[in-house]
Amino acid sequence: MIAVVGSNMVDLITYINRMPGPGETIEAPDFRMGCGGKGANQAVAAARNGAEVLMVTRVGNDAFAANTRANFVANGISTKYVLETEATSGVAPIFVDESSQNSILIVQGANARLSPEDVAAARADLAQCSLIVMQLEIPLPTVYYTIRLAKELGVPVLLNPAPAQPGLKLSEIADCTYFMPNESELALITGMPVTTLDEVRAAAEFLRRKGISNVIVTLGDRGVLCLNDDGETFTPPFPVAAVDTTGAGDAFIGCFSHAIDAGLELPVALRRAAFYAADSVTKRGTQYSYAEAKDLQFPA
Repeated sequence: MIAVVGSNMVDLITYINRMPGPGETIEAPDFRMGCGGKGANQAVAAARNGAEVLMVTRVGNDAFAANTRANFVANGISTKYVLETEATSGVAPIFVDESSQNSILIVQGANARLSPEDVAAARADLAQCSLIVMQLEIPLPTVYYTIRLAKELGVPVLLNPAPAQPGLKLSEIADCTYFMPNESELALITGMPVTTLDEVRAAAEFLRRKGISNVIVTLGDRGVLCLNDDGETFTPPFPVAAVDTTGAGDAFIGCFSHAIDAGLELPVALRRAAFYAADSVTKRGTQYSYAEAKDLQFPA
């Protein structure tokens, strides 16, 4: 079983030709509302790949909360630790342009109330998990506490440092088994350039020297670079006609988490995750674009 300790959001997706300037109002061609948030996205992607998933998160006491909870149930995700909060639910206004690139605003809402005490209350169930997955849309003290608890329980942790926070303490995350940033997150966290593959490699090695076992850098249409004690694994991209890249990183992490949970070797898990993420960008939306694994022909 996989536990996702993280965020949930309501995605408000607007498809645009261009962003309006200051004081300007323009018409957008399309809009869609859906369930999102990095934590929830990764949980849904893992579940659609066949994983048993436990979600630890907080929702607001507004109209969005029931829909978020129902979405977890519909995807077979345990809501035992989906906790209601005297706050608004998290919201993510997303803008997708004609080239399929996205710009996202995050309103944390109830996610900002997920506490170490909430995680501690789930201790017995977390101890039964094979992997704990986290992101940075929840308070950093909760992230740090969960990593310490996971080490005590002997459960591996995957941390996706998104959205990147310059205040992230590398000493607090060194016990992560998998650290999975994209290029911009890697640059912000390390303060190093990442323009070339050699620069990405150097920045990843910097994190390895801090004690992180597996540094996995997602490079969009350039592929995925993984550095660990066994050396370097490069996973080439799967070329597709992208329609909407929103949530592709979460699709990758969800699929990867299930593959690791299922006992697949790391290179195989990376390749499956890259394929799954590539498929997701051929459709609009975040969770809307996540396929059921049974409907895909994964590469060998």
